[in-house]
Amino acid sequence: MVQVTRRRLLGGAALGSLGLAACQTAPKAAAGFSGELAFLHGVASGDPLPGSIILWTRVTPLSGSGPVTVAWDIFEAGSETPAASGEVVTSEAADYTVKADATGLKAGTAYTYRFKAKAADGDVLSPEGRTRTPSADTTAPVKLAVASCANWQFGLFNAYREMASEPGLDAVVHLGDYMYEYGTDGYGGDVAQKLGRPHDPPTEIVSLSDYRRRHAQYKTDPDLQAAHAAAPWICTWDDHESANDSYRTGAENHNPDKGEGEWSDRKMRALQAYFEWMPIREPKSGEITSAVWRTFRFGNVATVHALDTRLTGRSETFGWGDALAGASTQEEIGARVMATMQRVADPARTMLGAEQEAWLAAELKASVQSGAAWQVLANQVIMAKNKLPDFTKIMTEEQKAAQERPEVLAMLPFTALGLPWNLDAWDGYPAARERLYASVAETGAALVTLAGDTHTAYANELHDAGGIRRGVEFGCTSISSPGMGEYVKAMPDLGAQIADVNPEIVWHDPFSHGYTLVTLTRESARADFRTVSTIYSPDYTPGTAASFAAAIDKGGVTQLSPV
Repeated sequence: MVQVTRRRLLGGAALGSLGLAACQTAPKAAAGFSGELAFLHGVASGDPLPGSIILWTRVTPLSGSGPVTVAWDIFEAGSETPAASGEVVTSEAADYTVKADATGLKAGTAYTYRFKAKAADGDVLSPEGRTRTPSADTTAPVKLAVASCANWQFGLFNAYREMASEPGLDAVVHLGDYMYEYGTDGYGGDVAQKLGRPHDPPTEIVSLSDYRRRHAQYKTDPDLQAAHAAAPWICTWDDHESANDSYRTGAENHNPDKGEGEWSDRKMRALQAYFEWMPIREPKSGEITSAVWRTFRFGNVATVHALDTRLTGRSETFGWGDALAGASTQEEIGARVMATMQRVADPARTMLGAEQEAWLAAELKASVQSGAAWQVLANQVIMAKNKLPDFTKIMTEEQKAAQERPEVLAMLPFTALGLPWNLDAWDGYPAARERLYASVAETGAALVTLAGDTHTAYANELHDAGGIRRGVEFGCTSISSPGMGEYVKAMPDLGAQIADVNPEIVWHDPFSHGYTLVTLTRESARADFRTVSTIYSPDYTPGTAASFAAAIDKGGVTQLSPV
């Protein structure tokens, strides 16, 4: 594949273009690689369009060195004649990843595909994958499996295995935290030691080699490989693909004073590895950029708008832990709270950045005018307004005594303030949220927001500052990362307690792991919250925790109803 080189972050940093430009020539094709080759990381497809789709794999030299020629073929399901084919030359410069844009395909059609690495002692075949192109103009129902937050160290990827068996998927929508940056001494390391599932490399990932090794480790998981091979993926990153609580100019888990270098350089390295290892189409050929927002159309049923709420336009993230650290009196706490909420309310704060906001408003308008029934946002973080119940009042003395974790004990008095608790979500960017709702109102969009990040499941109704319902939100739980229910002990009704104090939260599950099956028709949007009974053993029981649906209603969306 084309080797990419680094450029400095462009002066207009809000654009988020990290110029890893293809300014070197591609490696020359070889008649046959002289060493031993293997496909150890599965196959994948992604970014489905009616006439084209991205095909991905990685070929591993077990011996030898130099460029490798890899041929690919894509077939209509049941056919032995390729619908399209081609060759890619890859090398160490691209970490031996292979990515091809298969074009000239039929809309609304199921395909299989495979790769063939050319070695001197004979061709090496990859596993076969299944994919499909979306319809251009039909009204066939659309089935999307929505996932996020898969931490290798916290448990097995059983939810991916279950997802791979879901019949009739049109696409998997992955909302980010596909992998985590921590080392074995960080988040999840204690669980990994018990499971025998430590991260590789064992340290926090910072260099390009680190990010590549972590991507490679995750893609050795057979359940993740099965999910990739079962359907095309629409991917967008959240924070952990780079560093925890990242934003345009920094991250909570980036520490220049500890030798981690400039954030712009680390972000660039993370993006390069992501584009190499994920089935995502480069917005501009040969250039890697954080400006990856893009639209996918599924006939006349829906458009899916994949957003970047992290690396391109997000203003600095605030957290209550830092804001209230060291405050010891009620007066000081009150002053800190007021100052923080004033900073949060600043209309200049953005989640998407001005360019992406304008792009999304135009895309929503175009989607509605084209006759698509639903406008779906593949968005990383929860959009609904969300506060915690006052644990100082609703917890019994026995429940308070059961709390073991310092962060939970520190949180208890904070809950009495009745404030939004997660300022990393859209609650930390209320003016930006209102601008988005204004675009929805102006265009008459039927908004469905998909969200991840919290490791818990939500069915939410979204209202603007005037109380008008602007859409619904389906928040998916995690593949393996722990949710609040694993930290707050002895509260089996935690989800109901949170829903009771939040008008926008219809239902909340803070305990389960799984994914969300979203089914869209011209008339309705339905979410089935799929679960797996355990992530600590490969033997699990699948289930559905709840199902909710909404319908089109006079240029908007009805309230959610249980199904």
